[in-house]
Amino acid sequence: MKTLTAKERLFCVYYTESRNAREAAARAGFAMPQRAAVRLLEKDSVKSEIADMAKERAADLSEVCAGYRRLAFGSYADALKLLFADGKTVAEELERLDMFSVSEIKKKDGSIEIKFFDRLKALEHLEALGGKSFAADSALPFYEALEKSAEATEKSLR
Repeated sequence: MKTLTAKERLFCVYYTESRNAREAAARAGFAMPQRAAVRLLEKDSVKSEIADMAKERAADLSEVCAGYRRLAFGSYADALKLLFADGKTVAEELERLDMFSVSEIKKKDGSIEIKFFDRLKALEHLEALGGKSFAADSALPFYEALEKSAEATEKSLR
């Protein structure tokens, strides 16, 4: 398979981001973007590169979603351990504490203030990244069962 030119590789990057071939060709610097887009999408080497980039992007997106899930549903237990522990205990356990949900820690006048990431914002970001389909898919069997039950009830009343 032929290797891609720098412009072709840029086209693949931009196309993977936007899925708009004409726009990707224009951003990559092709003189006649519409024609270039059609020609590029016909090349096997370009198709292969786009497929590889799409797989990588999906993996990256799944990592982002996992992080947001962890923020939205994760435990605050270790942060609370830090809040209520004495100095010696914390020093020994610090490396083992899960502080992923903590956005800020302040120590002032002998007290500790801990701020957490906003769980609702994490859920909103999850929804924006595709959580809508997750929520809809998980409720679908319930709605189908409800619909079948209503149909059966209607038939029995006739």
